[in-house]
Amino acid sequence: MKAMIEGLLFVKGSDGLTLDELVNLTKGEREEVKKSLKELYDDYQSDDRGIQLELLGNRYKLTTKEIHKELYQQLTFEEENSNLSESALETLAIIAYNEPITRIEVDEIRGVNSSYVVRKLLLKNLIQEVGRADLAGHPKLYGVTNDFLDYFGLNSIDDLPELKPIEEDNSVTNLFESKYKEES
Repeated sequence: MKAMIEGLLFVKGSDGLTLDELVNLTKGEREEVKKSLKELYDDYQSDDRGIQLELLGNRYKLTTKEIHKELYQQLTFEEENSNLSESALETLAIIAYNEPITRIEVDEIRGVNSSYVVRKLLLKNLIQEVGRADLAGHPKLYGVTNDFLDYFGLNSIDDLPELKPIEEDNSVTNLFESKYKEES
């Protein structure tokens, strides 16, 4: 059973498989599959293994270990392509904390047009269309993807850090009064 699961996860790659999918594919009992997953997880904890078993976004995946990240990045992509711009991170945060959300709502929060950034995030598969708003024109609603969860090492959207309220400065400033006095 363990070997079947390992092979299935390897073949499925970054998409991974849910527990239900593994049960259906292996035709095994749920508890037997869970036990095999636990054994695989334990096997991969050894320092002489380059991969590990992770549960990301309710999907089991074989991933590389963080300790060798720089080595793997050299092989798979240029560092500049892996980084997200400040505007992309800002847009992602807005979508993640407010999903489902329209692009117009993202624009209103950011204060600038986000069309280009949203297109880039769609191409990187970090966000996806999750439906249509019941508003005039039925604009697209966006939410984050499992790739977003993988990118940030989250198991689910619930693992996002809590937002703290921003305290506003309600003090009034008199523009006509100067702190500085002219010397006579």
